[in-house]
Amino acid sequence: QLVESGGGLVQAGGSLRLSCAASGGMVNTYTMAWFRQVPGKEREFLGVIDWSGGRTYYSDSVKGRFTVSRDNAENTVYLQMNSLRPEDTAVYSCAAGRFVFETELVVRATEYAYWGQGPQVTVSS
Repeated sequence: QLVESGGGLVQAGGSLRLSCAASGGMVNTYTMAWFRQVPGKEREFLGVIDWSGGRTYYSDSVKGRFTVSRDNAENTVYLQMNSLRPEDTAVYSCAAGRFVFETELVVRATEYAYWGQGPQVTVSS
């Protein structure tokens, strides 16, 4: 089970940190990723971190602004979002999967077996 928290309303240029708490020690052995979705559009990959925390990968749309990190002792993954823009407004979800950490795979939502409900993030202009 994945439970996110930390969403809300923020002004453009501001920051938010989302948390994703996992049950059953999932964070210790799973690749963990963040996606977002707006109504009428496909789910968009944002960033991913491998089970050890040693490798990350980001979409071009958020690279340099968003950071994925994990605390295996707390079974929690984080998404630090800085320099937020109105176009970052979406429902954000964390996901967990067990597969080879290849860039062509980690961006695919279908590779992830477990999903959280997702908090709403709204960025005002």
